[in-house]
Amino acid sequence: MKAFTESERQEFLAATHVAVLSVDAADGRPPASVPIWYDYTPGGNIRIMTGAASRKARLIERAGKVTLVVQREELPYQYVVVEGTVVDTAKPAPTDVQEAVAIRYLGEEGGRAFIRSMEGVEEVMYTIRPDRWMSADFTGDL
Repeated sequence: MKAFTESERQEFLAATHVAVLSVDAADGRPPASVPIWYDYTPGGNIRIMTGAASRKARLIERAGKVTLVVQREELPYQYVVVEGTVVDTAKPAPTDVQEAVAIRYLGEEGGRAFIRSMEGVEEVMYTIRPDRWMSADFTGDL
């Protein structure tokens, strides 16, 4: 196992993966961990969106920081873990960003259909500054 270089981890994070978001529950429960779509451009911040009235949104707003785990689930196993601070909140989430993220995961037609299905649901967008990174690349180990 080796760690990714900085450019490798940024490229890996920029690729299309479903992430697992973890945020402190602070109510005696373990951290809340849920799969989530995200947006990332190498060298930039991470953007995630969720329902404005969701438990996830309340926890993110209270904690102000999150952990995002992005992994490759087939061989060779690889992952990037990012611990970050919420640096901006947009409520409602910008429609163009919502659409771009949906298209990233579902393709043009599926992404647009998904956005239409979400009409009337208020989404909030969190911008997360990566503070700490961990990564592993098992290429060549298996």
